[in-house]
Amino acid sequence: MILALESSCDETAVAVFAPGRGIIGEWIHSQIALHGQHGGVVPDLATREHLRHFPELLASAKSVGAFEHVTKIAVTNGPGLAACLAIGVATAKSLAQAWRIPLVGVNHLRGHVWSPFIKLHAEAPADFDARLEALLPHLGLIVSGGNTLLFVLDAARKVSVLSSTRDDAAGEALDKGAKLLGLGYPGGPLIEKLAVGGKPDAFDFPRGIGQRDELDFSFSGVKTSLRYQIEKMRPEEVAARMPDLCASYQQAVIDALARKTRAALRQGEGRFRSVGLSGGVANNATLRAALEAAAVRDKIPLLAAQSRHTGDNAGMIAFAAWADPIGATQATNWDLRVEPSEGL
Repeated sequence: MILALESSCDETAVAVFAPGRGIIGEWIHSQIALHGQHGGVVPDLATREHLRHFPELLASAKSVGAFEHVTKIAVTNGPGLAACLAIGVATAKSLAQAWRIPLVGVNHLRGHVWSPFIKLHAEAPADFDARLEALLPHLGLIVSGGNTLLFVLDAARKVSVLSSTRDDAAGEALDKGAKLLGLGYPGGPLIEKLAVGGKPDAFDFPRGIGQRDELDFSFSGVKTSLRYQIEKMRPEEVAARMPDLCASYQQAVIDALARKTRAALRQGEGRFRSVGLSGGVANNATLRAALEAAAVRDKIPLLAAQSRHTGDNAGMIAFAAWADPIGATQATNWDLRVEPSEGL
């Protein structure tokens, strides 16, 4: 069994995974309400909250007997906020040393790579390897506040990046758009909620890089376009047309994500046997529908991470430590380092 810790940003999380059963317990403390008072994540406050809540979460896990058969500890060691990562790594090192069991560092993005497969494993743990093999090569899209990228998980479970964003991540663009509109934090869910009553074609916002075969993302242009549009409108007009603004802005971001995913599928010329969606923005219903349509068009299944595994969570870290041949052997000593800027 694997005990996992996650503290890359503003979520403190603990999970326990058993290869023969799946995730047997998950405990998380969200700091959204705290950081919402400041309009975004404050690193010093996030670090303080990790220090405060890791003991509570670990005590909760211990109280239900989750530690009895743990043989390995996995911890997120990058990318993320350096001080936040350091709290998780220090806690994991202390536990591993006290219990005299191996310690494994897991890349946070690799956790997102594997998160859509957690449900597949839970459905039939004994058949996971065979079912996974039938879905590879896999084209995956990670969409979060800090990252937007397309990757390939090949038959050997090797991950390679196809494209990433040249500027803002999609989630960052949604949050910044919400701030321009005077909404709260986190902005993405608020834009999605208001967009329900709006027209997605009411305003013509740019869709990023337009070349047909270009796979890189860019979201700085749509954000700038929204700012210019707001500046041309009176405050009362912005308020009256808020649903249309939100719907059109959200649609521009989602269209860019879906367009690049379709282009990658097209360039793959039928070699992909599944497509995946993960990261915090993967909860967006319109985005899920767009990716589902792309998967149906190519006659392959869409594997979308479950809601509880889209944001920062320890379940995906524990699972990646077991399923990922690279993540499982990344580090097994006390010299495990924090890597704040580490890529996939």
